[in-house]
Amino acid sequence: MNGPRSPARFATEPLSRSAHMSKRVFIGTATVAALALSVFALTRPSDAQQAGAPVPPVATLDTAALKGPKQPILFRHDIHAGQLKMQCQYCHYSVNVSSEPGIPSMQTCMGCHSAVGGTTDAHRAEIKKLRDAWTAKKPIEWVRIHAVARHVRFPHSRHIKALGNNACATCHGNVARMPQVYKVNNVNNMGWCINCHLERKVTRDCTACHY
Repeated sequence: MNGPRSPARFATEPLSRSAHMSKRVFIGTATVAALALSVFALTRPSDAQQAGAPVPPVATLDTAALKGPKQPILFRHDIHAGQLKMQCQYCHYSVNVSSEPGIPSMQTCMGCHSAVGGTTDAHRAEIKKLRDAWTAKKPIEWVRIHAVARHVRFPHSRHIKALGNNACATCHGNVARMPQVYKVNNVNNMGWCINCHLERKVTRDCTACHY
């Protein structure tokens, strides 16, 4: 019906338009806020960068330019322990119950990499080395980096219990930032060990390590 509109109808129409405009402003504001947060997340430096030690790009495979001895497979600690936040004890599972930390078995590696094939050609090439060794039942001959003299006893489990979550980094450095692990501290120097015991006010008796 095209007759004159009632006063009540006039009263409600401005309110409807106002509500509609408010809704559009709200949606627009929310969209801008979401975009701003996205840009902030993409441009904000990581914790490692804020600390002044940027993590090398994951595509780095020039082992000659990396610290530490070249390994048969480039196992990226900065990816596994750093980006993926995997705990050391997941791979070195015997470290908190035995004297030796133990080298992770290929079965442990294949627990992930039977399904995880890598996201780049460089990653896939290294994972293929692991899979080929697993298929051939040929153990990977890793190059040892840390070793103490034969007459020294360093029970890892005791130190893990005493130092807690920071135990590994105390001796080995922050491996979560290392593309290839290298020696940070001279763990085969008795003076270095004694200084650690002095700082923590623990025994310096010779029989604690030489038995």
